[in-house]
Amino acid sequence: MTAPATDPAPTSASDPTPAPGVDLSALAPPVALGPLDGRYRAVTAPLTNHLSEAALNRARLRVEVEWLIHLTDHRVLPGAPVLSQSEKAYLRGVVGSFAAAQVAELAQIEAQTRHDVKAVEYLLKRRLEAAADAPDLASADGGHTVLPGLGEIVHILCTSEDVNNLSYALTVHDAVTQVWLPAARGLVEDLATLARSHAETPMLARTHGQPATPTTLGKEVAVLARRLSRQVRRVEATQYLGKLNGATGTYGAHVVAVPGADWQAVSRSFVESLGLTWNPLTTQIESHDWQAELYSDVARFNRIAHNLATDMWTYISLGYFTQRLSAQGSTGSSTMPHKVNPIRFENAEANLELSCSLLDTLAATLVTSRLQRDLTDSTTQRNIGVALGHSLLAVDNLRRGLAGLDVDASRLAEDLDAAWEVLGEPVQQAMRAASVAGATGMADPYERLKELTRGRKVTPEGMRDLIRSLGLPDDVEARLLALSPATYTGLAVQLVDHLDGSTP
Repeated sequence: MTAPATDPAPTSASDPTPAPGVDLSALAPPVALGPLDGRYRAVTAPLTNHLSEAALNRARLRVEVEWLIHLTDHRVLPGAPVLSQSEKAYLRGVVGSFAAAQVAELAQIEAQTRHDVKAVEYLLKRRLEAAADAPDLASADGGHTVLPGLGEIVHILCTSEDVNNLSYALTVHDAVTQVWLPAARGLVEDLATLARSHAETPMLARTHGQPATPTTLGKEVAVLARRLSRQVRRVEATQYLGKLNGATGTYGAHVVAVPGADWQAVSRSFVESLGLTWNPLTTQIESHDWQAELYSDVARFNRIAHNLATDMWTYISLGYFTQRLSAQGSTGSSTMPHKVNPIRFENAEANLELSCSLLDTLAATLVTSRLQRDLTDSTTQRNIGVALGHSLLAVDNLRRGLAGLDVDASRLAEDLDAAWEVLGEPVQQAMRAASVAGATGMADPYERLKELTRGRKVTPEGMRDLIRSLGLPDDVEARLLALSPATYTGLAVQLVDHLDGSTP
């Protein structure tokens, strides 16, 4: 006999015994499957207002409402009435009041239609019918409202993708401009502030992990701030495209149904009325190229931010920064109480990698659609919020991490004072310049400095003795004798000023 479906699966002696407990998937309120809606919800919640399923449906409802108003305002459909201000306010109020009750109602409708856009259409038609009982609602001529009779205008001449592409453009635009960009700009400004504060703080640079020509802490942070700022400007310049042109992008049904209308002009004016850029030439779908461009720019921002995270992690490990325990967390290690782990930067790394993986997939997938359209874009676009959510979470962690750091100037000075060999570079270059200027005895400067410095620890006295032995012109010798690793920073201080200039 077949075991009942409720029987537990058989286990072998090596299988662990299933732990008893309630079905966590049945808890109310629901337990989040993903961390963005669970553990990190406080940080990523602002994106929910734009990139959740509910936000997408609200945007769809907005597009349907505005299309109806646009058609009637511009008298595109012969015989259709012009709406009064109170009727238009009522329709827009349907969008403005979209909340939990409407989300639940829409879910019930979709359970019957098995089509999300059709469910939105039916919801709006219900509200048109309900307008008959709305108080203080009159037509343009002062009579009874005409809204209950406008059901056939809802979604007229639209394919689902006409509504969807505009809805995604609206929601992504608002998510980026109202949530992601302010956070990204905040990170850039945090870095710029740190860079300006420590423009004059000398620091031993490292190339290939080895001691190299000194710089300043401010200049190195400024490099990252400027790189991120450039990507922010690229994101700010994004064009959010939209189209409304029917099932294959030809306005076929439009021309047959209402041949007297200038449908390209109607489409353009409608798309632009939503604050979007009109795309005149598409298949059934808007081609999503603008989305791919945007996600590539955000991914590039992420990767530079990842570079920031790894560099800050390294500076912390070198002791250049100390971490304030109150800013990083009360527990550094479950077994080693002395530790303050750079968890903010490590968390940022992981989330940036996740975000980039999703953004790369979005950018690669969305530019391809079989012939007129396939549904790969539908599933893929439902993960836009996840991709931006991980980026937003990473930016938040980076900002929190930076806010919890203090510069250890004594540690920076200690590292510099232990690396006098880095002055081998300016000495040999000064010898070359002196040779060009006519000084004698300056031959083979690189080899002579290499013999002293490569693989050896050089003391201040040893370096100065070498400088005195080279027979340099007096002014050059004096300049080099006055040099130390801490003062060998070139124009690093002035370079930080470029944060206030334009980016090429």
